Amino acid sequence: MTPSAPSRKLATAAGLCYLLTHVTAIGAVALYGPVLHDTGYVLGAGADRRVLLGALAEILLLIGIVGTACALYPAVRRHGEASAVGYVALRTLEAAVIAIGIVALLAVLTLRRQPPAGSDPAALLTTARGLLAVHDWTFLLGPNFVCGANTTVLAALMFRSRLVPRYVAVLGLVGGPLLLATAVAELFGLYAQLSTIGALTALPVFAWELTLALNLLIRGFRPAPALRAPEGTDSTGAVGAAARGAVG
Repeated sequence: MTPSAPSRKLATAAGLCYLLTHVTAIGAVALYGPVLHDTGYVLGAGADRRVLLGALAEILLLIGIVGTACALYPAVRRHGEASAVGYVALRTLEAAVIAIGIVALLAVLTLRRQPPAGSDPAALLTTARGLLAVHDWTFLLGPNFVCGANTTVLAALMFRSRLVPRYVAVLGLVGGPLLLATAVAELFGLYAQLSTIGALTALPVFAWELTLALNLLIRGFRPAPALRAPEGTDSTGAVGAAARGAVG
């Protein structure tokens, strides 16, 4: 008997959550421009509304990240429950690290709007730069290290379960380790986080997530192959064992 595919609703939810993460991640980077690229932002007129919209975009990003984990877990757990739990944990950790980066940028806005009484401009500038450094490190840890790890785990589960076409899983199996290697290179300063090399090495993960999302939205999950029965038993399980006992 061929097992049925997991719920189409779960596939649709996971696909929509992946698309949400892409839109909000790109939107947040664009909206954060003033605070990320103006070293004197904390002392100037500021573009606080734009930065706040960026923070809102990243909050929606967090929802999308956790949403993918919640939607995919019921579908993949029968193919490796420990790995499925690990994927949920890593995806949640990725969201938590990104949340720290959001708080760091919002703290810069607070310093600009309500600087402590008698504060020295140089001290404000130093503090703001420190908070921006926190954001930069969370960007390396969350969307690079942790994302590379959870991509690898999920791609392996998808490859094993065949819930999506094999070529989709292979994209993740290539992209995840490559993103991890890139994160290590960036950690040791071989090249900058926002560089041409960094962008190129992130493309396979981008392609994996986008292809996975479209497959889940258009086709849903494929029926998983039947789990192999223990050697010496037939597909009817207990009925076959009882029949052999009667013959014996």
